[in-house]
Amino acid sequence: MAQLTAHERNRLPEDAFALPGRAYPIHDENHALAALTDVSRVGSPEEKRKVRAAVALRYPNIDVQGAK
Repeated sequence: MAQLTAHERNRLPEDAFALPGRAYPIHDENHALAALTDVSRVGSPEEKRKVRAAVALRYPNIDVQGAK
């Protein structure tokens, strides 16, 4: 997965993030998978629920329950 530069991240629209505050970019499938992995390690139960829901809505082909 390519790293996002600050400039690229700042140019993403708000709906390209799973959480308010521009947390967990999910603008492509690779970043959505990374968001699921990251939130499973450090997110609160509420953040995990919200990130899974955002990824499932945007990428129905990704198994959010099986993602680690």
